[in-house]
Amino acid sequence: MAKTRVHDLAKEYGMSSKEMLDYLDQMKIPAKSPSSTLEDVYVNLVRKKLKPILEARAAEIEAQKKAEEEAKKEEERKAAEEAERERVAAEKRRAQERAVEEQRRREAEAARKKAEEERAEQERKAKEEAEKNRVRDTAPKSVPSFTSLLDQIAQQEKVLKQQEEEKEARKKQEAEERAARKRQRPERRNSSDRGGRNERSDRGGRGEEHNDERHERNERRGFSMDEVRRNAAQAAPAGEGKPDSRGENRRRNQKHSHRQNDGEDRYTRMARAAEEYNREHVLEEARAAVEEASRESTGRRKRRKERRVKQAAEAAEEKRIEEAVKNDQDLSQLDTIKVPQGSTVAELAELLKVPANDIIKRLFLLGTPLTMTQSMTDDQIELIADDLGRDVKVMTKEEENSFSFYDDPKDLVPRPPVVTVMGHVDHGKTSLLDAIRHTGVAAGEAGGITQAIGASQVKIHGRTITFIDTPGHATFTAMRARGAKVTDIVILIVAADDGVMPQTIESINHAKAANVPIIVAVNKIDKPGANPDKVRQELTEYGIIPEEWGGQNMFVNISAKKKIGIEDLLEAVLLEADYLELKANPNTFASGYVLEAKLDRGRGSVATILVNRGTLHVGDAVVAGTAYGRVRAMLDQHGNNVAEAKPSDPVEILGLQSIPNAGDEFRVFDDERDARQLAEQRQLKARIEEQNRAKHVTLENLFDTMEEQDVKELNLIIKADVQGSIEALVDALSKLDQSEVRINVIHTAVGAINETDVILADASNAIIIGFGVRPDAKARQAAEKDGVEIRTYSVIYKAIEEIDAARIGMLKPTEEEKQTATIEVRQTYKVPKVGIAAGCMVQEGEVSATDQVRLVRNGIVVYDGTIASLRRYKDEVKSVKAGYECGISLENYQDIHVGDTIESYKIVEVARTE
Repeated sequence: MAKTRVHDLAKEYGMSSKEMLDYLDQMKIPAKSPSSTLEDVYVNLVRKKLKPILEARAAEIEAQKKAEEEAKKEEERKAAEEAERERVAAEKRRAQERAVEEQRRREAEAARKKAEEERAEQERKAKEEAEKNRVRDTAPKSVPSFTSLLDQIAQQEKVLKQQEEEKEARKKQEAEERAARKRQRPERRNSSDRGGRNERSDRGGRGEEHNDERHERNERRGFSMDEVRRNAAQAAPAGEGKPDSRGENRRRNQKHSHRQNDGEDRYTRMARAAEEYNREHVLEEARAAVEEASRESTGRRKRRKERRVKQAAEAAEEKRIEEAVKNDQDLSQLDTIKVPQGSTVAELAELLKVPANDIIKRLFLLGTPLTMTQSMTDDQIELIADDLGRDVKVMTKEEENSFSFYDDPKDLVPRPPVVTVMGHVDHGKTSLLDAIRHTGVAAGEAGGITQAIGASQVKIHGRTITFIDTPGHATFTAMRARGAKVTDIVILIVAADDGVMPQTIESINHAKAANVPIIVAVNKIDKPGANPDKVRQELTEYGIIPEEWGGQNMFVNISAKKKIGIEDLLEAVLLEADYLELKANPNTFASGYVLEAKLDRGRGSVATILVNRGTLHVGDAVVAGTAYGRVRAMLDQHGNNVAEAKPSDPVEILGLQSIPNAGDEFRVFDDERDARQLAEQRQLKARIEEQNRAKHVTLENLFDTMEEQDVKELNLIIKADVQGSIEALVDALSKLDQSEVRINVIHTAVGAINETDVILADASNAIIIGFGVRPDAKARQAAEKDGVEIRTYSVIYKAIEEIDAARIGMLKPTEEEKQTATIEVRQTYKVPKVGIAAGCMVQEGEVSATDQVRLVRNGIVVYDGTIASLRRYKDEVKSVKAGYECGISLENYQDIHVGDTIESYKIVEVARTE
């Protein structure tokens, strides 16, 4: 009998799912969510009860629609009138503005002309005033301003020669005057009165003659009489030059005679002083001008340098912002410094651009002194950065190799959901996808088992869903371990006739660890013995509870081969996608994750990728992990060439230089050189990390790791031979003191330790505990490669003691088991007096007759003891190497079967480490 979901019923009556749930609650009809299903009886009851309400609501909606249409028309009419009024007002306003602008322009032109006329008049007046007040050149003509050193020297020689001639003339004239005075002296004695008058007359005459000669000399030197008198008045003391008495005139004449005897008069000294003054004044003005020019030049250079530095800083900041916008980075995080997790003091100092001593000093004040090469915890890095005023973000190893993008919410558009199908072997994962795609994929696979990752898209109700079919959950976890967030929804497929199986439980644990919603598809409901309710009951033990039972997981009964319930499953996927509100920005450069990669002989490196944002085009330069290249071609799920891939589109790309890993994030670069540079940096870093790869947590180093790396929990994976042993071990572990270290059992299962367990332990940093079981060869190799510790026990209290001792840091083992060989039993023989002997092939290692051995059957240890006899043909031997056959009989044990595995080992003494 068909059932109806709540959201379908609400859609039928034109109301929201919430309103329908309210009505159902009032009518006491059980319904948990919009995806809950209702029986036909409830549906008929709802339709009967809601009929009057729905009719009234329909009438109300119709009236409301009419009112809205009328209101809309009225609003449109009013809007048109308002627009017309605004247009007319705008036209008037623009005309008025044009008139005002024209008037302002005319006034500005008139004011400009008037200002020009006034400025011209002022300049004319200023020139006249300057010409009027211009200082005339009154300097002696004999002391010109020299234009060059040669002119100055020539003029000086000329002046000196003229002075010598004048000196000789004065000496000659003075000699004549003295001779004349001697002749006239007796005559003055006899007639004093007459002689005195004559003497005064002669002196006056001689004075006049002397004045005439001086006037001529001054004229020759370029002085006028007015200038001579003015200079003499300035140079002479007060009262000089007033001949009020004969004594004063005599003293003045004697002084003048003395100056003449010196060979240089006052006017000559004045001329030389004026020359020196003019020269010094010109030099001082020149020095001041040079100094001012130098100062201005230095200031201008400094300002230009500061301006250039500021412009360079602004240009660098603008370039950084443009680069961030181009790469879709969050501008608010632009100044955040990204610090790798576990950075040393020297590395942090280099990133923060501060001296390392500043960081060491602050660490010392915090009470945790460290050296330059010691690593810092996340809290220490954040405290130091906060004290230095820096914004930092501590990056994990996965985040270092990933890209962070910022998309404006208005640029986001809905994208198709990405769904991963997981479950146990042969429960119908690929058959379900075959039913969805109608491509017959399962028929072409070897043995009916998926051998590689396949990705495809289907359309339902006009919407697209991307499906990823994995060969189990190992690859899913491997991608999660690399930080890949590929899957939006997980479809857990469980066979109705088989129930919950070990890999089903593992799939649940992996999906929960990735925090991905689970939709359960109960398959094979058409087969005899199918019991979907039993599957629901079994899954409740692992936290998967159906919605109809009050849980959060949707269950859909399907039959992949008969295509029953496929539509309901796809609708459930779309409903879950609507709840998740999946969106992406398609209008940017592409980025996403690598699903799988391989090396094709004819095509080279081929990578299957999933785009999660942007649009990928042929010809784009791509970096994926440590691989880079340019996309030469893209193929869709059908092998057809495509030109572009949008968000949630899976495609195969060709053109990478090497093979990336599953789960590596890829992105597009504008320049292939940038892509190559980033890939080369990652390759170098990967080589360095491979050399210095950190070890996983072990019971021996748990306590030290707790102190160094702030480990607060111990993750365990428990595998045992029976379910009872698992329950007893988990119960005993839960009773341990977990105040400092919380013991977290992330996975338990019955059976041998396999490679999937090692992958999960590697992704979760867990320790594998085996109780009565052994790891297979692949699991052992993977554990050695990844550094995962596997511990096996046969006594429960020993396992509890070691875990508890490791928790408190007291575990100091003194002996260690070393496996020497793996031997396969190919045939059994009955030997008289000995019993059953096994014909074996040594697969790896070398077995010795003194080794201890375990007999493992289907991953379960059935015997642990010693070798009774080791033979090659009929001869007893001490050891047999790998690749050789041998015969082995066990001490006091006869139950040996073909296909069993014999593991030989030794107990090696190990020195205690204090």
